[in-house]
Amino acid sequence: MTTPLSAILPPNSLQSGVPGPLYVKLRQTLEEAITSGRLNYGDALPAERDLADHANVSRVTVRKAVDDLVKDGLLVRRHGSGTFVAKPVSKVQQSLSRLTSFTEDMARRGLTTRAEWLDRGLFHPSPDEMMMLGLPADALVARLGRLRIADSMPLAIERACISAEFLPEPLQVQDSLYAALEKRGCRPVRAVQRISAYNMKDPDASILGVPPGSAGLSIERVSYLRTGRVVEFTRSIYRGDAYDFVAELTLSDT
Repeated sequence: MTTPLSAILPPNSLQSGVPGPLYVKLRQTLEEAITSGRLNYGDALPAERDLADHANVSRVTVRKAVDDLVKDGLLVRRHGSGTFVAKPVSKVQQSLSRLTSFTEDMARRGLTTRAEWLDRGLFHPSPDEMMMLGLPADALVARLGRLRIADSMPLAIERACISAEFLPEPLQVQDSLYAALEKRGCRPVRAVQRISAYNMKDPDASILGVPPGSAGLSIERVSYLRTGRVVEFTRSIYRGDAYDFVAELTLSDT
């Protein structure tokens, strides 16, 4: 349904109060209407023309405010239908102090997980894979690209590569890569992760169901066997609006 304009903002309210750019004040007003429940999931935003006339601002101002909210995931545009309040996203937290698989981590939270395969098979290694896994040029690597989903929400795209010595039949991997490695006696015991900010680009943004340019997390993980040999090199893209990594810090004795 379309929410009445009077429920969102009083006429000319943007011109009063604290000075500042009108689009910022409109964006804050619309965001507050969403967080307070005056605009609920699935509600249609009034047309830009109607919002502009009611608030006594230009359509450019309205469009900029709405664009920001779409980029932040609070609103979603549907071609030919209009702009709607997006479904709220509940964030998932993952500890950085434990080496676990995505499947294990989500199961501990009581979330139902599944994966959609993007690609998998045996390939000749790229120069990066040769360097990270310590492989000769004539070796083979298993590549596994997956969309990871928890409770029907796409959370991450994982692209893992493992020496074919440790995973000669990648098509047999089911839900958990680490479970498959454990069956072969080569589950990693430690890992080094590098996490950096990332702005989503297509096709990853489309796969994860977020607008291009949305905030995300880019993660590289290098995992090791007890012998010190590298067993896994994974690049992942996580939704920034739905995933947090948490680290516990303690005071050093020194």
